[in-house]
Amino acid sequence: MARKTSYVYVVELAPEVWLEAKFRRANPEHQLGQPCVYVGKTRYDPDVRFDQHMAGIRSNRFVREYGVCLRMEWVEAVNPMTRSDADYIEVDTAIRLRERGWGVWQA
Repeated sequence: MARKTSYVYVVELAPEVWLEAKFRRANPEHQLGQPCVYVGKTRYDPDVRFDQHMAGIRSNRFVREYGVCLRMEWVEAVNPMTRSDADYIEVDTAIRLRERGWGVWQA
């Protein structure tokens, strides 16, 4: 049986991330006024991983520069999970949030 050692997490990004052309190109369906977020997966507790991003440790630039807080309500019910489940849930969460008009950056 596979061990549940992976987490999917969602980080809210400051609205200023929308000024980044790369972020805008990745989100042509973003509805202004809807949140912008980063969706990632990790083997660390999501709080620890968020702190790592903010400290520049294996960090995504958008999280490091625009990260506000974790938004775990989208994934807390399924964490922790197997690595293969995390691979799927990360993509699925990004798709579901984009369908709601959110701006999403996915690792």
